Order: sequence, then C-alpha cells, then structure tokens
Amino acid sequence: MRFEWFICLRYFKAKQKQRFISLISLISMAGVMVGVMALIIVLGTMTGFTDSFRAKILGINSHIVIQRIGGVMRNYSALGSKVAKIPHVTATTPYVYSQTMISSGAGGTGAVLRGIDPQTAGAVLNIEQHITEGSLAGLISAADTQRVPGILLGSELAKQLHVAMDDRVRLISPAGPLTPMGVIPKMMACRVIGIFETGMYEYDSALSYVSIPTAQKFLDLENTVHGIEVKVHDIFQAHSIAKAIEKEIGITYVAKDWMRMNKNLFSALQLEKTALFVIVTLVVLVAAFNIVSMLIMVVMEKNKDIAILKSMGATAGNIMRIFIYEGLIIGITGTLLGIVGGLSACELLSRYQFIRLPDVYPLSTLPVKVLPLDVTIIAVSAILITFLATIYPSWQASRVDPAVALRYE
Repeated sequence: MRFEWFICLRYFKAKQKQRFISLISLISMAGVMVGVMALIIVLGTMTGFTDSFRAKILGINSHIVIQRIGGVMRNYSALGSKVAKIPHVTATTPYVYSQTMISSGAGGTGAVLRGIDPQTAGAVLNIEQHITEGSLAGLISAADTQRVPGILLGSELAKQLHVAMDDRVRLISPAGPLTPMGVIPKMMACRVIGIFETGMYEYDSALSYVSIPTAQKFLDLENTVHGIEVKVHDIFQAHSIAKAIEKEIGITYVAKDWMRMNKNLFSALQLEKTALFVIVTLVVLVAAFNIVSMLIMVVMEKNKDIAILKSMGATAGNIMRIFIYEGLIIGITGTLLGIVGGLSACELLSRYQFIRLPDVYPLSTLPVKVLPLDVTIIAVSAILITFLATIYPSWQASRVDPAVALRYE
C-alpha cells in the first residue's frame, strides 16, 4: 500500500478530539448520497414519463403521415404500396380526417372524425389494444352491408353523449348542400360498435373512428383520402425515413414524422428534464462544500503532521494526494450508496406503483425508467464535483512550511 493511502485511511480513524471532523465527513458523504439518489429518481421518473407519454401518442397516431400538398389523394392505394417498399417502412394505411359534430338523444358535442381502413389500420396503429368494448371488425360500410355504418367512440366522448354499445348517434357536417334556404347541415346515422380508452383525455373525449367508405360518403370525398399513415421499424429514425419517402414519391407530397408533429411537446419535456438535472445537482454541490470545509479543518488539525512528513522527505505532490484521496473516498462512497439507494427506490416505484397521479395527467401512476447512460453521467458528475472540491484544501496542505509549523515544537 502506498504511504499516501495508508496515511489517508489513518486520518479516517478519528481520535476523541477529532470526532467533530468525522461527523462532518459523514454529513458530506450523506449529502453526496442524497444528491445522487435524488438525481437518479428524478431522471428515472422524467424518462419514464416521457417514454410513456410517447407510447400513448404513438399508440393512437402513426410514425409518419404523408399528405398531398394542396389537396386530397386519389391514387392512395398505389402510393401506399410504393411507400411500403421503402427500406425500414413496415406498414401503411390510408386515412380521412375531419372535424364534425356528433349528437345523440342526450345531447351533442364537437369531435374529430377519422376514417380508417380496418384491414390495414391495425398494422400501423395500436387502436385494438385500447378497445375496451367491440372491435375494429365492426367498421363495415353501409354500402357493403345495407346496414347502419359503425363508429368507434372514445370512452369520455361516449360518456358525454350518454351512449353505449349498439346505440345510435348522428354525425353532423356543417358543409352540407346549398339550397334556397341556405346551407343545410349533412347528417348520417351511425351505430356504436366499439369504445376505446387510451388514457389520454384529449383523445378519449374527442376522437371517433369510422371506415373510409363511410367517411368518404359523409364528407363527399368520392374515392379520395386525406393522407397515408406509415409505421417504421425504428421510431427514432422516423425523421430520416420521412426524408427518404419525400425523395421517393416526389415534391407534390410532404411526409411529417411524429417528432416534427410533436416537436414543442417533447422539446418542453426534454428541457424540463435538463432543468431538473441542473437543479438537483446543487444538492451534490452543497455536499462538495462540506467536503471542502472538512478537508480544510483536517489540514489545520494535521498541520504539524504534514510538516513532519515533509521533513522526512514527502513532496508537495505526496501531501496533495493524501487529501485528494480522502475527499475522493467520501465522494465515491457517497456516490455508490446513492446509486444503490436510487436504483432501489426506482425499483420500488416501478414495481408497486403506489404513487397515483391526478386526472389532469395522461397516466394513472408515476412511471419510472432508469437508463444506464443517465446513471453513468450522474456517477461521473458526482465524483468529478467531489474531486474538484478536494483540490484547494490539498493545495493548501502542500504549501505548509515545515520550519514555520515546527518553530515552537
């Protein structure tokens, strides 16, 4: 064992008159531990919230949306087949989108009407995973079956309309035919064939699905759609894949990826995560100041010991290393304890989910997801901060003059 480590470890075995210094050492270690624990828990919850929120959005929306500039699509079947052959694209499906009114015997409300193809939508959207009653198979066009067309409603929207399975609702479009009496709203009766619940109030209270033929007939779109939805293999490569799609299908079309369409939301979440990291890091900085004060007191207490070591041949570098090692022992021990405590707390939060969130959030419980990279950054940052905190006291110790310190001994 190098003599710097030997002397450093000896200083931790405090005598009666040095117990106050040992208490400050324990407080500094506890401060580093609490700071690291807080950082792991905060970043774990923020990462879990962001990932869960993204999963909610992508569960009901596609990864990429293709639209024709300035109008609707007519050759959507051929275009969808062409896009499906592009590398990293796994599935495509056409869609129709419109804002409309939905009414029932108990009242009416505004809603978003989406026309989908039940045969291909399941490969792109995770709608079926959110359906609590009924299924996508019920979305059959009235033209094909001579029956009232079916409609899927969000759970909150169904509550507002006071309807359940097999109840009738009316779709009302303000863009109706022009008559001498003015524009007459167009109406279509539909039967509730399913209810879905995503967990996000914005979707559950305003979203409804019908088949594409039903939407085309109601909106007078003939054989056209508003766009094509695309699912890709890697959601984080959606931006580059969207660029490849635009290059392949021509300049008359635009492809928007999910990151571009939700840029403000996810940028805000990332900014909040960064801000919380900076704020909680202040806890580790407070512990670092405790380490500085502790080492300064140790230097003052061991002034004569340092002078004797220098008289015996110890260099300034040897003396600096003694106190740097002492500070690093506190920092590394506190960091390791904080990592163990933080990971244990995150595991408890993830397993038992005993923290319930208010209804204003799209999630019912607090999600937790710890990334190895986050833990590594936290550990390196904590150890680096404690190392920097040891430099000044160690430098002061290395400047002790043996002649001055031992003058009256």
